[in-house]
Amino acid sequence: MYTFLAGIALLIIGYFTYGKFIEKMFGVKEDRATPAYVNNDGVDYVPMSTSKNSLIQLLNIAGTGPVFGPIMGALYGPVAFIWIVIGCIFAGAVHDYLTGMISIRNRGAHLPELASKFLGKVMKHVVNAFAVLLLLLVGTVFVSTPASLLHVLMDGKIALGIIITAIFIYYIAATLLPVDKIIGRLYPYFGALLLISALGVGIGMVVTGAPIPELSLTNFHPANAPILPLLFFTISCGALSGFHATQTPIISRTTQNEKQGRKIFYGMMIAEGVIAMIWAAAGMSLFNGYNGLNDILAAGGPGAVVSQASTALLGAIGGTLAVLGVVVLPITSGDTAFRSARMIIAEYLNIAQKKFSSRLWIALPLFVISAILTQIDFNLLWRYFSWANQATAVIALFVGAMYLYIAKKNYYTALVPGSFMLVMVITYILNAPIGFGLPMTFSWIGGFIGAAVLIGLFFRAAKKARATNMPLEDDISGWKVA
Repeated sequence: MYTFLAGIALLIIGYFTYGKFIEKMFGVKEDRATPAYVNNDGVDYVPMSTSKNSLIQLLNIAGTGPVFGPIMGALYGPVAFIWIVIGCIFAGAVHDYLTGMISIRNRGAHLPELASKFLGKVMKHVVNAFAVLLLLLVGTVFVSTPASLLHVLMDGKIALGIIITAIFIYYIAATLLPVDKIIGRLYPYFGALLLISALGVGIGMVVTGAPIPELSLTNFHPANAPILPLLFFTISCGALSGFHATQTPIISRTTQNEKQGRKIFYGMMIAEGVIAMIWAAAGMSLFNGYNGLNDILAAGGPGAVVSQASTALLGAIGGTLAVLGVVVLPITSGDTAFRSARMIIAEYLNIAQKKFSSRLWIALPLFVISAILTQIDFNLLWRYFSWANQATAVIALFVGAMYLYIAKKNYYTALVPGSFMLVMVITYILNAPIGFGLPMTFSWIGGFIGAAVLIGLFFRAAKKARATNMPLEDDISGWKVA
């Protein structure tokens, strides 16, 4: 219990200390107009309040990842707490803040455009393919998981196919309509439900004295799955997630002032870390050990863990509300996943999005592809999502490191976590069955060598960019904050 409470305390302290350090190091410009005003189109660029942007950002980034990932990561034991806390403060929150703020400085550009500018034009095409693939996988997974949870919650009285169709209809509306019409109006309520449900489970464990294990580096996984590198792919949302780099530009286009960035981008990642800590602790303490947790996961997946834990701690009514709080997580990330994919493709093809018809013909093929993908095994989709997700996080961190290097600021804040995850990403794909299936020893050697080569290329490009005084932000001289 002490490890759990200390971890949450460290996350909150991290926001007020390291978060403040990152904000000061980046250099906020309060008098610089943001894209919400400069590019206001009434569709994607719309000024919204800090509280509304914060809740939307939290729901955008917090899919089932900070719930399902930590539950599965709980099989490794308390070492999961270490990754959540350290990863969230020094990697994930930095990743989200830099992505959001650099996007604000560049007219709300998405990751492919930022990668093109700071890492080279070839990277634009690579990252564009990565981002769209990632978002399609996220959108598809986040149709299936909430539909399954709702199907169980309603005792199968409504057919699963009908629930999936209803979610798709909502996704289409949220993808095509202006951001303040559905997302801006519904998300504050969804956000409140999410926070209440997570806090209810957390407080319930503390009050009932749940046997949350204390700090240990021992691997408790029943199948003896290796902690390195698998833990970093099992728990992504809640610690570090590249999916967030596809979501922050949505809010960079609605942020009123750069000063709000720490609360919106860094702060909401910290909030997601707290949610991850709560569900990791629930997984470790409520099912008679790791074998019990493993049995429930094998029988009903993470959704069964959520349902049983919520009901046990909060009763029938409270448990139902908690499950609904978890249901809104994937739904409110799935809709913005499709919206973000539509915006990235439009940006890539240079197609204005003010006309409804322009949004429609880009979005519909995405939904057709996603409907086809729902027929593929969920576990296979999730494994590919996990790797693509962390590879995208590496790219986003290196974009941040390049920006800071050119600006002659502390680029190590992004380069160190980016380099660490680069080793993990290469090692994982070399070893994993979905990749090359090499022995772990050769995979680690390949991971370190591959990372060293790519880091060397980064410094070569960074020195050249600094020497040529690459512009770091768009020129919006003459504009003032409204």
